[in-house]
Amino acid sequence: MKSKVRTITRRDFLRAGAGAAAAAAVSGLARPAGAQETGEALPRAKVVLVRDREAVRSDGALNAEAIQRMADQGVAALLDEADAATAWRRLVRPDDLVGIKNNAWANLPTPEPLVAGLRQRITQAGVPAEAVRVDDRGARQTLAHCTALINSRPLRTHHWAAIGGCLKNYVPFTPRPSDYHPDICADLGKIWSLPIVKGKTRLNILVVLTPLFHGRGPHHFDRRYVWPYGGLLISQDPVAADAVGIKLLEAKRRLHFGEERPLAPLAKHVRYAETRHHVGVSDPERIELVKIGWQEGILI
Repeated sequence: MKSKVRTITRRDFLRAGAGAAAAAAVSGLARPAGAQETGEALPRAKVVLVRDREAVRSDGALNAEAIQRMADQGVAALLDEADAATAWRRLVRPDDLVGIKNNAWANLPTPEPLVAGLRQRITQAGVPAEAVRVDDRGARQTLAHCTALINSRPLRTHHWAAIGGCLKNYVPFTPRPSDYHPDICADLGKIWSLPIVKGKTRLNILVVLTPLFHGRGPHHFDRRYVWPYGGLLISQDPVAADAVGIKLLEAKRRLHFGEERPLAPLAKHVRYAETRHHVGVSDPERIELVKIGWQEGILI
């Protein structure tokens, strides 16, 4: 199967909406305050969506070889390099202490084949094996002294935050996660300014191999609401990755339920991560989405 790289237009990105203005209203995404008044250039972001029809087998098992291939393609495309090895040498240095922040939620964890592949590429870039750590709930202790972080977790709907994505994955770095629950987790972006993580994240991988697009309460999981999408969303901007993830889940919900069931107005932590906390880009107009590989059922 030949991989195809294509940058979508604004029209492509919001084609499921009723037009640009309506889509912006539904999404709740906004430009940073004061940007129009000052006339300053707004930041932009790049997200790579890479898919492979072989990544999820017919029995639901994951194909480690396909996942590694996807990660390699995505990282190389993100950094405009000819191969993954060159890209990884730009992401990490031999003297880095690298932490892979995964997600251990039992129903939909960060896939072990992906974690194993990340370890391999990091060590091949010159980082000693003993200088690569992996953790989730103990990250505040085990990953505190890391100089580089790789953030990876599956995309799913979430009872409190509307979505569980890259931004929310750093909650274990905080001493009191409950401090970030008020107003439907509106200020998750604030975590990214804490000294324990600030400026350390080299790569975000939002796993969309089998995303969960609907839930009914805390810790809810129902296999009727996952599907074999076979993808990875890769970016150096966690906000942009989550913004694209929202569009994907909304498209799947629209297809499944036959009506609009928007998530973006509830997942306002993604918008606020840009407008309040200046972490990244949430506005689809300023996100370059590059698509690689399997196009059938791509939805966005």
